[in-house]
Amino acid sequence: MLGPSFPPVPINPRMPSGPFAPQTLATGLLAAFVGFASSFAVVVQGLTAVGASRAEAASGLMALSIAMGVCAVILALRSRMPVSVAWSTPGAALLATTGAVEGGFAAAVGAFLICGALIVIAGSWKPLGRAVAAIPAALANAMLAGVLLSLCLAPVKAVAAAPAMGLAIVVTWAAVWHWKRLFAVPAAVAVTLVLIVTTQSLPEGGPGGFWPVPVLVTPSFGIGAIAGIAVPLFIVTMASQNIPGMAVLNVNGYRPAPGPLFRATGLFSLLAAPFGGHAVNLAAITAALCAGEEAHPDPARRYGAAVVAGLAYILFGLGAGAATAFLGAAPPILIQAVAGLALLGSFGAALMGAVQAPEGREAAVITFVVTASGLTFLGISGAFWGLLAGGAMLALGRWRGGT
Repeated sequence: MLGPSFPPVPINPRMPSGPFAPQTLATGLLAAFVGFASSFAVVVQGLTAVGASRAEAASGLMALSIAMGVCAVILALRSRMPVSVAWSTPGAALLATTGAVEGGFAAAVGAFLICGALIVIAGSWKPLGRAVAAIPAALANAMLAGVLLSLCLAPVKAVAAAPAMGLAIVVTWAAVWHWKRLFAVPAAVAVTLVLIVTTQSLPEGGPGGFWPVPVLVTPSFGIGAIAGIAVPLFIVTMASQNIPGMAVLNVNGYRPAPGPLFRATGLFSLLAAPFGGHAVNLAAITAALCAGEEAHPDPARRYGAAVVAGLAYILFGLGAGAATAFLGAAPPILIQAVAGLALLGSFGAALMGAVQAPEGREAAVITFVVTASGLTFLGISGAFWGLLAGGAMLALGRWRGGT
C-alpha cells in the first residue's frame, strides 16, 4: 500500500552506536517539539476559521498529530531513511485566510478528503505529479506569500490592540530569535500560554476541554469548497511541503522514490480528514534536523530521529484538547500574533521565491496581490483566483513573446 521498500543506506560498521543513540533521541524529540509548538496555533486558527467548533478543532489537531506520527514511524522504519512528516502549516494558513465556506465545516472536511485523494493520485499517476511540478515556482510562491500576508501582519495588530501582551510576545520572540532561532516561536508560545493562564478564565474538561475527543464529521461537497480549499490546499501542500521535503532529503544524500512517500502522506491525509485534519505531508524545516549531522554522524542511522519524532507527535496528539482549550480561551489576536511570528520565515522565503527571477515577475506580483486581497468570488477564495490571474498573465506574456 505504501509502495516498494526503499534500499537502505549502507551502515558503517565502525560506528557502534545504533539508530537510537542519545543524540538521535534528543534530536527527534527536539524536532517534534519545534514542529508542534511552532505551528499548532496556526492549525487551530485555520480549522476554526473554516467553521470548526472548539471540539472539532481539537479533534482535527489530534487526528493530524497521530496521523503524521504513525506515518513518520512507518516510512522511516521501512526506508531506513530520516523521512519526517508534518501537517501542512501553509495549508493551515490558507484555511485561516479563506474563512467560512458555504456548507460550513462539513464542506471543508469534504475539501480535505479531495486534497488527500489528489496527493495520493499525484504519487501514483505520473502525469498529475508532473503537472504539479510544472506549476511555475514563482506563481506557487506568490500564492503562498499572499496567503501568509494577513497572518504575518497580526503581530503588529496585536501590539496595537493589546500593547502589554502583544509586546511581551513579540519581544520574547525577538530576544530568543537573536540567541537561538529554533526556539524563538516555542518561547513565544510559552509566553502566550502564561498570559492566557494568568489573565483568562479557562474552560473545564469535556468536549473541547482538556481531553481530546475524536469528532467524526460527515463531509459534504460543494464547488466553492473544492475550488477555494481543496485545489489551493493541494497545490500549497505539494509545492511548499512535499517537494521541499524531498529536496531536504536529497541534499543530505538520501534518494527515496517520491511516489511512495507522496502516496503515504496522501493516505494518512484521507484517514485524518473525517476527524477534521486538513493535510499530512513531508516535513521541510524539521526534516533538516532529523536528516542532518545533529541526529547521528552516520547517515544510515539517522532514521531513528524521525521514528522518535513520530512517536512524540502521537503523544502530543493526546494533549490536543488542552492545547485547543488554552487557545480558545485567549483573545484571537494573540493567537494570530503567535501564528504570524511562526510564519514570518515562510513568508519571506515565499516572497523572495516569487520575485527573484525577472521573467514572470509581473505575473507573480498579480498572483500575490489578488491572493492577498481576500477576494471571494462565486464562493471561491482569493488563492484560486490569484493563481488563475497570475497564470493568465504568464500565458499572455509568453504568447506575445512568441508572436
